[in-house]
Amino acid sequence: MRAAWGVTAAVVLIVMVQQAVAADLAQAASVPQAGASVTEAPSPWQIRLRALGVITEDSGYVNTVPGSGLSFSDTVPPELDISYFFTDNIAAEIILGTTYANIEGQGAIGGLGNIGKVWLLPPTLTLQYHFTNFGAFKPYVGAGVNYTIFYNQDAGSADALKVKNTFGTALQVGFDYMVDQHWGVNFDVKKLFLKPDFDVTVDGAKLTGKAALDPWLVGAGVTYRF
Repeated sequence: MRAAWGVTAAVVLIVMVQQAVAADLAQAASVPQAGASVTEAPSPWQIRLRALGVITEDSGYVNTVPGSGLSFSDTVPPELDISYFFTDNIAAEIILGTTYANIEGQGAIGGLGNIGKVWLLPPTLTLQYHFTNFGAFKPYVGAGVNYTIFYNQDAGSADALKVKNTFGTALQVGFDYMVDQHWGVNFDVKKLFLKPDFDVTVDGAKLTGKAALDPWLVGAGVTYRF
């Protein structure tokens, strides 16, 4: 399965965070530990720069064409995210980045090959809970919304292609490991639930369908806390 390594990473992090939840609740009133200066943050603002693996689900269809299917290319773009901490535990994060997807016909429309290529801009806003009683190790979970904009759409074997902008939802799990008050490393996994509608024209016939992208976003990079 193409998304197996993304799923495995998410499962491992979820198990870690479940343990973190129990420890965080049990130790909420504990005194600061040695090395607490490593995690003291002078500002509520934080940025991250990640390399992001975008792993799409190969699912979708053309209406009125039984047995039709779609597949989408995977990519590794850069990503910038900006976080604001309302409290030590609660933060909002927005991710900014852009990538592309090649759309291939499968099943009954496999003979079309490359139907087209689209670029997408998927700003995603999540509300996060950060666990604070592990010193420099700072796991978090989050959930939020996504609005994906499709642009620079080029038809391949199709005469014309239009993937429509759409809203989606997002789930998130990850951690920062802070090496000092400002700098750290980050690992993050998001699941976007993203199923845009599209219009396509093939041999003069105008058709509609749905592209079930539902990508995993698996990222690793550098954290800077102001």
